[in-house]
Amino acid sequence: MRKLYHHWLCPYSRKMRLVMAEKKLDFSLVFEPLWEMRPGFLRMNPEAKTPVFIDLNGAMVVSNYAITEYLEETYPEVALFPTTTAEKAEVRRLLSWFDEKMASEVTLPLVLEKTIKRYMEGSRGPDSTILRAAKQAIHHHMDYMAWLIDRRRWLAGEFFSIVDLAAAAHLSSLDYLGDVPWDKNESVRDWYACLKSRPSFRSLLTDRLPGIFPTSHYAELDF
Repeated sequence: MRKLYHHWLCPYSRKMRLVMAEKKLDFSLVFEPLWEMRPGFLRMNPEAKTPVFIDLNGAMVVSNYAITEYLEETYPEVALFPTTTAEKAEVRRLLSWFDEKMASEVTLPLVLEKTIKRYMEGSRGPDSTILRAAKQAIHHHMDYMAWLIDRRRWLAGEFFSIVDLAAAAHLSSLDYLGDVPWDKNESVRDWYACLKSRPSFRSLLTDRLPGIFPTSHYAELDF
């Protein structure tokens, strides 16, 4: 059985879960408590970051982009990248936007401050300055997503792609915590509702973190 070492609200782990579900690949999830810095996990990934993927043949792939490319090249039957060079360039540009810019400005700070820090020894709890900055920054990203959606059928163009799964993975982590201003971005909310209705999303909507419950609408397909 394929294995994915993950953390519940890690957006990259969630993206891989969506990708494998879209490609109809069987896999098992192995939760990794990152704050424990387990020697066994550090041998797999010295960066101590999720996700880590192990394929049926034992091949181990580490890091977000490497796993994304590996899954697309190894299991191309359900393609999540476009075919033309120009379209691929746009997909990679937007992947960088969500998995680097939005991640560093919004998703990772909120997930760290609101969830992971509570398990870290010696942590003083959430930093209110970081929380305020992330909650302010999300408006810029939501506005940009709305701009894309207003001009395209999907985020990267006329085709459903890995970009839609990446963006949805970030929003699903943030939505669990109640940090998405859905009322100010109707077009993004409607796009996300379409993503939530896909079979690949079902396992994410059943996630429940110990001691941290999702917002009331988290699992509702129509908000």
